[in-house]
Amino acid sequence: MAMKIITINLPIQYIEAIQSLQDAGRCPSRSQAIRTALREFIGEELKTFNNLETNTFKKIIRSGAMKH
Repeated sequence: MAMKIITINLPIQYIEAIQSLQDAGRCPSRSQAIRTALREFIGEELKTFNNLETNTFKKIIRSGAMKH
């Protein structure tokens, strides 16, 4: 998969947690930890979207209910 470098701002607590995971050998890099978290988040969101009828999905998007 082709990758592109992006810049993101994260709370210091997130950075420290990711660094702790890397230091403990749970992930090889901070980038990999973030990619894994995003892949899992997007996968769960897509499951939700795939289970909704098109009209229901459109109503949710218009209402702003998906904002976190």
